[in-house]
Amino acid sequence: MAEDAGREKESKQGGFKTMPFILANEVCDRFATTGFNANMITYLTEQLHLPLVEASNTLTNLGGTASLTPIVGALIADSFAGRFWTITVGSLVYQLGMLSLTVSAVVPALRPRSPSAPPSPSTSSSSTPPSSSPPSAPAASAPASTTGWNFFNLYFFWMGAAVLLALTVVVYVQENVGWGWGFGIPTIAMFVSVVAFVVGYPLYVKMKPGGSPLVRVAQVAAAAFRKRNVLLPEDPSLLYEDKELDADISTTGRLLHTNQFTFLDRAAIVEDGDMLDGRPQLWRVSTVHRVEEVKSIIRMLPIWSVGILLITSASHNYTFTIQQARTMDRHISPHFQIPPATLSIFSVLMMLLSLCFYDRVFVPTKRKAVAADHGLLDSPQAIVPISVFYLVPQYAIHGIADAFTSVGHMEFLYDQAPESMRSTAAALFWLAISAGNYLGTLLVTLVHEYTKKRGDWLQDNINRGKLDYYYWLVTGLQVLNLVFYVACATHYTFKPLEVVVNEEEKGGEENAKELQLLPSTKNEGNM
Repeated sequence: MAEDAGREKESKQGGFKTMPFILANEVCDRFATTGFNANMITYLTEQLHLPLVEASNTLTNLGGTASLTPIVGALIADSFAGRFWTITVGSLVYQLGMLSLTVSAVVPALRPRSPSAPPSPSTSSSSTPPSSSPPSAPAASAPASTTGWNFFNLYFFWMGAAVLLALTVVVYVQENVGWGWGFGIPTIAMFVSVVAFVVGYPLYVKMKPGGSPLVRVAQVAAAAFRKRNVLLPEDPSLLYEDKELDADISTTGRLLHTNQFTFLDRAAIVEDGDMLDGRPQLWRVSTVHRVEEVKSIIRMLPIWSVGILLITSASHNYTFTIQQARTMDRHISPHFQIPPATLSIFSVLMMLLSLCFYDRVFVPTKRKAVAADHGLLDSPQAIVPISVFYLVPQYAIHGIADAFTSVGHMEFLYDQAPESMRSTAAALFWLAISAGNYLGTLLVTLVHEYTKKRGDWLQDNINRGKLDYYYWLVTGLQVLNLVFYVACATHYTFKPLEVVVNEEEKGGEENAKELQLLPSTKNEGNM
């Protein structure tokens, strides 16, 4: 009876019934984040009177710092706090930061008086997102399909819809009504996000923290270093394995031995003193599964790093491009002109269209293929007689790139990461964003510093600068990044996974178990 009650409780938790609460939390959070950040360059330059380069670097630095918080959150969640409480506390801190910035926008006395003063502390606190990402929600594992849509496609589609709404409604309010309401609306949305997430608590699967994956990584490294002079056995089956020890971190199957990074295999060699009362001393010896966890992370890093430069190249869309758009003719009709920050909707629209193409055309086609194979004026405020819609192709191309890279990047990390490290691996997605923003700051700083004497490329007066030179530089970096990605993808080895399949036979016979070797657990079309 107790087992039946436990099963009934499990059936009421997790699965698709949790999706409305998680999506409501994520959609409102993304709406609030975009509403704050999309037009922040205008707030910094026109309300806080920061120079353009300083304002741009401030935003990319804040973006980089904000994107580091999911890494910290994932470690806290996996180590002791659990996902629900980590996301809840992070969301409340985020809410307080947004509220403080809204108050500073309403009360002028709270703004910096010096034109060169940095933004108030509320700016940085409000830019820190809660430590959550799609696979990190405290529900069941991400489903492979949601009414025909890949889970990650569905997630990014709804995120895109939230961004689209923020770029139109919130940016219009900021430009035409005031910054009090312009920041107030996202603050209210964030409150709704927190409430929606907390209300769904009874439906979430309560997963106990499995310990920090970084500890296991350190244990493997320490054991391998300790035995660096020990000869490896020719037969990998002689390496240490312990199904019972790895049971909690390999519920979908253990990782099988690979011949890459064999120097780490020394951690699985059993020597005298490695066992105490029949139990392994994990700082002296590790199982093959734990060694392969570390190998999986190492294999992912080159392809993961490709996303950094993509973020760097896109970072100017919310800084220099917005200021560039402000100097152009933005009239749609004689009585209405589009706010500069709203131009980002073209990136979002193309991203949404590309997601549909990716899910309905690209992936099915790839599956079949795999199966078959197995400056005019000197005044910075002057409007040049060029339509702002000449910038649309730039935003559209970024939107297409965002659709393929964001979904593919997240799905790759989630798929290829060891099962017990998925929260941390998903946080790597945000780490790439963080590194990309910091690299954007470094790039802008270097360009600004080294072009001062020969005609500054990046000036407050867009018409006198050489913004096109900067764009060509970013383009060149992307070409090198593409070459690097092709090389990494060509030589990448998918993780081999041992999966236990239970089959209930007729006539009341016992369940049979068979082992399957899977080179990858997801669509080959994603790589």
